[in-house]
Amino acid sequence: MYTRILEVPETSILLLGPRGTGKSTWIHQNFRDVPTYDLLNTEESLRLSKEPGLLYRELHPLKPNSWVVLDEVQKVPDLLNEVHRLIEKHRIRFVLCGSSARKLKRGGTNLLAGRARMAQFFPLVSAEIEFKMEPFRILQYGMLPMAVTGSDPGSYLKTYAEVYLGEEIKGEALTQNIGHFGRFLEIAARQNGQVTNVSGISRDAQVARQTVQGYFNILIDTLVGSWLFPWKLKRATKQVVHPKFYFFDSGVVRALSERLPYPPTQEELGPLLETWILHELRAYMTYSKLGYPVYFWSNHNGVEVDFLFETQKGFVAIECKVGTRWESRYQRGLKMVCEEMGKTKVKGYGVFGGERKAVFEEMEVLPVLDFLRKLWSGEIIR
Repeated sequence: MYTRILEVPETSILLLGPRGTGKSTWIHQNFRDVPTYDLLNTEESLRLSKEPGLLYRELHPLKPNSWVVLDEVQKVPDLLNEVHRLIEKHRIRFVLCGSSARKLKRGGTNLLAGRARMAQFFPLVSAEIEFKMEPFRILQYGMLPMAVTGSDPGSYLKTYAEVYLGEEIKGEALTQNIGHFGRFLEIAARQNGQVTNVSGISRDAQVARQTVQGYFNILIDTLVGSWLFPWKLKRATKQVVHPKFYFFDSGVVRALSERLPYPPTQEELGPLLETWILHELRAYMTYSKLGYPVYFWSNHNGVEVDFLFETQKGFVAIECKVGTRWESRYQRGLKMVCEEMGKTKVKGYGVFGGERKAVFEEMEVLPVLDFLRKLWSGEIIR
């Protein structure tokens, strides 16, 4: 059992994260003896969906500041009205847990504005398992708790992908044609971490361009992926303007792209490393409450920096390479960003699959685990 970094809240929270990340386990550890409504239980969700007011009648006798857990709250979004009443009139505190934001958006989550803090939950991060990991295994199977601790992560991830399609998509009626969505999902997973060509995906999946855009919205709303947008430098240089799409976990990417039975190819390993590092960056930004948005930078000549973000003390640029040897040509993007923004304003890092630290042109080049130790100790981002 790993200790998760997310702090126990003092006020109501809406805790959102993909399935399988350990939300329910975290809740059980920290809210063991409080009233809990598991809306994955069909009988419970049917009972409350028929009469949402039952929630109010059952909970309003509780003492002020009592805690209540609603797990998978998106199953019955009408309950949010009753939650609102209970918070306002009786000062009941809630942990509202969900793996999809789609129905919550339609169900009036805005009613809770200022009354329930939004919180994100991620797969395991390196600091939570004390950096005791084999990097290649993480690239292959990802950081979902059951993939990290289980004896057969491949079978678990295959089932995970099937459950996602069957329960989250088909069960929630998020799209009418599950076959078209399945084709799109495989193609999108194979293009994970690349500048997204919606027209190309539309052609390959044999669905309309507008439908593909809607499918990407489903992936975002069900929390299995997100856009990484390009950073625009100040000068009017020609730059890539289309975003990249990253899935939330490298193991899930491999499952959805049907690549689990095979060892990752060299072509796959680069985007898988970026997926892992982006996951760690976003989790660190969230758990540390820094909240800096992450971008990438690329120009039309193919010169690129994988991650770029602005902090209170300047910019941080990160280039990832899966190879065991760092070459000076990998510095091109980092050098160009420094020239554009001023060397004193940018701190550049290389992250690679080698074993020894190095310094190239005043930039630190770090093995993956060394970089992650520095990240979680607060040395990379302040």
